[in-house]
Amino acid sequence: MIRHLIHADIDKSKWDECIKHLPNGLVYAYSWYLDIACPGWEALVEDDYTSILPLPMGKKYGYTYSYPPLFTQQLGVFSKQELSEEKVNEFISAIPSHYRYIEMHLNEQNIFHSRTFETRELITYTLDLNRPYAEIAASYSTQTKRNLKKALSSSLTIVQTPRPEKIIKLFRDNRGLQHELPFAFYTVLERLTEALLSKGVITPIGVNDKNNAMCAGAFFVKNKDRHIFLFSGANQNAYNSQAMTLLLNSYIEEHAEKPITFDFEGSMDKDLARFYSGFGSTKRTFLMIRRNTLPAPVKWIKEIQYKRKSAT
Repeated sequence: MIRHLIHADIDKSKWDECIKHLPNGLVYAYSWYLDIACPGWEALVEDDYTSILPLPMGKKYGYTYSYPPLFTQQLGVFSKQELSEEKVNEFISAIPSHYRYIEMHLNEQNIFHSRTFETRELITYTLDLNRPYAEIAASYSTQTKRNLKKALSSSLTIVQTPRPEKIIKLFRDNRGLQHELPFAFYTVLERLTEALLSKGVITPIGVNDKNNAMCAGAFFVKNKDRHIFLFSGANQNAYNSQAMTLLLNSYIEEHAEKPITFDFEGSMDKDLARFYSGFGSTKRTFLMIRRNTLPAPVKWIKEIQYKRKSAT
């Protein structure tokens, strides 16, 4: 039987044990990660945590809604048993009716079809690293090989374990200025970074330019046999010298011939998708599902907001 649990009633020890032992158990779904990304999250739980679905929950204008939290690429249904389409449908159907707006990212293992939900395919790119580096590098696109050659001739230096706040500042002072990001974006990122560091599952890597100043950096999260490119920052010097190509190539080379799937974590942005696919990665899809049962005119306002967000 599937039960809806409010936050206080979730047994987080059982929850995390479930995620820990699942082949599709993603780091985003651990209780400590969800506590930071979406405080107060609720859940659907089957039997004794045999199958689970996190419900990121918020309230606005008196209505309850579910949303994709920051820095959680995929959530959806996780199960100790083989996941069928019927099981996923059963869980989605069990979301309480007082959730008047639902926007949710499922995971790659979730198959779902419904006439009552809008569905949209989202994209990530993954690369199998369990091969010799020379074989992986040979599959790079011509443009990526050209970018790497430029980076190698630009007097760049890889920096191991730089201070995470320096990478965040690189983003904030550059690409972050181009977007109207909420204050919570940086608060959540900083808290997640601290938690991931304390658990020993995050690797920050930087690149210094010829003047020994950091121009690019990234966070990589180890999630079982999946390594996730969670976040990065870069300035104009990095773009000019192709520092990010060097950084990613360095990580790939270091972890080659290991049973690791490298997840570039995106992207729906065409330029980023071209950049990630240039490393010989494979496009993979997962579903975003959405349902809006808010009353008018709140429903119309939400539809306008969603269309604006989808257009960016």
